[in-house]
Amino acid sequence: MGNSGRRGRVQYLGRHIMIKGVYADKLLEGTKTTTIRLGIVKPRYREVIIHGHGRPLAKAEIVDVQVKKVAELTLSDARRDGFNRVEDLIKSLEKMYGQGLEPDTPVTIIHLRVKQRFDELDLRDPYLGLEPADIARLGLRYLGDSLDEDERRVLEDLTRTNSIRSTAVRLFGSVERRGKVRRVLRRVLRELVRRGLIRGGRVERGGH
Repeated sequence: MGNSGRRGRVQYLGRHIMIKGVYADKLLEGTKTTTIRLGIVKPRYREVIIHGHGRPLAKAEIVDVQVKKVAELTLSDARRDGFNRVEDLIKSLEKMYGQGLEPDTPVTIIHLRVKQRFDELDLRDPYLGLEPADIARLGLRYLGDSLDEDERRVLEDLTRTNSIRSTAVRLFGSVERRGKVRRVLRRVLRELVRRGLIRGGRVERGGH
């Protein structure tokens, strides 16, 4: 699609953001704090999951969204996106989208704050510090080949409730059935770890 097709059409960003290779590494290191998308993009959610290198990398918060024309991009914009020059940023965008960018082409700058890396999860927590909804989203995205119908139903509901108790009531009619929900979560978590998609890396130490 050419630039003209993107100018007037709003695109919506879902729960998952894909970032390529070295740019994903820069985001985790903190040398990159934005992702820039061609056109006018509106996020549907404040919290998103960042993916790169074929796996989930982190949970992040969208802290700001700006729409600019290419000609309005500044050195600060470039540096926040991991570049030393505006020209390098524009060349990278052109390479990514496979087309030249006109000065009046709109781009959306999405400012991110990494909240939780998936390679440094809390080993003391039975769920590695992940929320039920996050485990469910990762399971649905990466383990589709190994989920049965009941597991998929549990995970899909958890993405809406983020609550083991609520999902037990909604699907099985009683909070006493929460053990069934927990078993699904634990199996999914074990499989995510086994496949190397997430891993523990630290132990949170409490104060005195």
